[in-house]
Amino acid sequence: MVWKGSLVLVVLGVFAVFGLRAGESASSPPGGNASPIYGVVLPADYRNWQVVSVAHEAGSLNDIRVILGNDIAMKAFREHTLPFPDGSIIARLAWKYEASARNDAIFGRQQSFVAGDPTNVQVSVKDSKRYAESGGWGYGQFENGKANPGRPLMQTCFACHRKLPAEDDFVFTTYSP
Repeated sequence: MVWKGSLVLVVLGVFAVFGLRAGESASSPPGGNASPIYGVVLPADYRNWQVVSVAHEAGSLNDIRVILGNDIAMKAFREHTLPFPDGSIIARLAWKYEASARNDAIFGRQQSFVAGDPTNVQVSVKDSKRYAESGGWGYGQFENGKANPGRPLMQTCFACHRKLPAEDDFVFTTYSP
């Protein structure tokens, strides 16, 4: 049984040396592809998460989005649990919104819109202690799988989310069953 205790100490040592934090996977490059300010990384398995909702953002963004949640976030969405529990992660994937000439030709009129080129992935991680100053949420934006290094961009995240009622736990998306 001594080896089990030694293994635990080795694992804890690895976390301490490489600075891995809650919400990061061990496969994340230490200190590498993390967002400024918050240190949020793009979860390796986020494309396998369940759909929370979809949206079309008009105006200057003019994109379509799918919002995904990890298991903790999905349980909270379904059970209307607010605030979200620590460990909840919400990912928003966005693509340019464009008409589908192929589909429209089949339907005989313009009516079909599809995802075009991807724009970015935004990730929100709930850790009420680590991100206490930003309502318990840490943020990251990723383009082509790489963290956007812009500190000014990351400073806009909570600035927008804080406009939401606190009772919504600073989350824009509601669950679409």
